Amino acid sequence: MMKTYFPRLIDKVLKEELEAFGAVLINGPKWCGKTTSAKQLAKSFINMQDPKNKRNYIKAAQLEPQILLEGESPRLIDEWQVAPELWDAIRNDIDEKQTQGLYILTGSSRVDETKISHSGVGRISRILMRTLSLYESQESNGSISLAEIFDGKSFTMIKSDLSVKEMAQLIVRGGWPGSIENELGVASRQVAGYIRNIIKTEIKTIDGVERDEAKTLAVLKSLARHTSTQATDKNIVDDVEANHYSIHRNTLSDYTKVLHELYIIEDLPAWSPKLRSKTAIRTSNTRHFMDPAFAASLLNASPEDLLHDMETFGFLFESLVVRDLRIYMDYLGGNVAHYRDKTGLEADAILHLNDGRWGAVEVKLGSNEIEKAAKNLLKLADRIDSSNAKGPSFLMIVTATEFGYVRDDGVYVVPLGCLKP
Repeated sequence: MMKTYFPRLIDKVLKEELEAFGAVLINGPKWCGKTTSAKQLAKSFINMQDPKNKRNYIKAAQLEPQILLEGESPRLIDEWQVAPELWDAIRNDIDEKQTQGLYILTGSSRVDETKISHSGVGRISRILMRTLSLYESQESNGSISLAEIFDGKSFTMIKSDLSVKEMAQLIVRGGWPGSIENELGVASRQVAGYIRNIIKTEIKTIDGVERDEAKTLAVLKSLARHTSTQATDKNIVDDVEANHYSIHRNTLSDYTKVLHELYIIEDLPAWSPKLRSKTAIRTSNTRHFMDPAFAASLLNASPEDLLHDMETFGFLFESLVVRDLRIYMDYLGGNVAHYRDKTGLEADAILHLNDGRWGAVEVKLGSNEIEKAAKNLLKLADRIDSSNAKGPSFLMIVTATEFGYVRDDGVYVVPLGCLKP
């Protein structure tokens, strides 16, 4: 059965980048839709991992890479990192032709900078594709726009179409285009199979280093338990050793580095604004997977399990929100961080646009913690030194609840099932 093509927010970004650069590299996890999106704009195509031709392609890239570049522009070179020599050949071709929109590259592991002689600055743009956000999978009704909230637009009452139970199902299912239309049991098995493939194959083949499968799984399970927290490397090491596996911190760093390069984990960096007081800001990253379904699968958590363990549900829901916010902010030209200081004051997400505007977000699964979250956000806004930075454009609590509104104190309460960029 033909799968539905879900238009991606990154499609617009890709089109714009092709108008400005000679080539665009789309990175992201396997199976997230990079090739499918690229094919919407590509005029010719080569798959470097084609089993029948892979060996010949690699040899051609080493001896005469120009042969692989022949084709109508933009030419899509899928999984280009199989032959790193192509990078410099593409950069040289862009320099010679002095034009834009020549190539689209896709990759499911990060560029090995040691195998290329030039970064491609000014010639090759790099963009990141994640799994589908709820708006892209058509499960958020999109009744509230982040861009409009940044512009100060208010609203009265909005309603999400998603129940808390459905939100649990979406976490377990994940946002891969190939699983969106599958039954939940099938989608769950696909995520579990994805993880097995990472452990048994991908984590070894990315750089040829043999890594222990049992330790890899133990590290992944610990990261899943610490999703949406600032757990330290020591916390992870202690977890792994509690499962009777010995692991050195340097070895852990190697494992997490490779998981990052494979787009399995994506930690959220800390935000460091100027404060009115001398309160120390915590700089630890918040632990997140690229998609919260990874964590759910590693924890063997079904939707029913999450509904009976609200603490775990809350952590994974926060990770789902962070995933979607990252996708929306990429589209708007911004980034996402988190804030926490030594007093315990925090914001789960700081949304920062390139023009300097920012907003603070707290994530709460239900309505019982909205009051506390609002007080924290207002306290954070007051703590920022406005002589050195703009005050917040908005303060927002993102929930899994049904209704959204603006509180009397100006804090937005927005269901994730209503949000779009």
